[in-house]
Amino acid sequence: MNVIPPALTNLIDAFSSLPGVGPRTAERYAYWFVRHDNASAIKLAKSLNELADGIGYCKKTFALVPAGQEFSDLYTDPKRDKTVVAVVAEPFDILAIEKTEQYGGTYHVLGGLVSPIDGVSPEQLHIHELINRIDEDKVVEVILATNASVEGESTALYIQQQIGQRNVKITRLARGLPIGVDLEYADQISLGRAIEHRQTLNSQESAT
Repeated sequence: MNVIPPALTNLIDAFSSLPGVGPRTAERYAYWFVRHDNASAIKLAKSLNELADGIGYCKKTFALVPAGQEFSDLYTDPKRDKTVVAVVAEPFDILAIEKTEQYGGTYHVLGGLVSPIDGVSPEQLHIHELINRIDEDKVVEVILATNASVEGESTALYIQQQIGQRNVKITRLARGLPIGVDLEYADQISLGRAIEHRQTLNSQESAT
């Protein structure tokens, strides 16, 4: 005997699969659509259907771009400094930094962080492409803007090792950021100060 119609059960299961959404929250979301007119459900369904075909990745920075667009506007904009690259874990970290209005360089999205426990190895991230960018764009500074977590620190250290002896200044966001807080959720003031007071991790600058 079905207490809940299969269509509603499927919707609850779909919401439950989202990060941070528990069973009770999923039920509330699903029931909200039941109680309201179909326009809201149709709008959500349309947005989800368009998601796969409407989004692409920049071939250089791996930031999100409209489908069919090769490069991010933040990369092609002549006002942006291509010789300075902020390395972030996920695309929405870019939005967090842009809101501070303290940064005028470009970005490089890794697509995650090195995490052996979760089965994420360096080879699965866009680290090799980053090294190529450093050479191709004659990058002078790499800002390691990964989260202040074990995974974020491990990833930053690995990237630093891969850059090796290249004549590139490597900096890390200042520790104005609370430990364990994802970049995406950091407040704008703290993040802005972290960018402004970023710390040098190597001595390449003094060697030039």
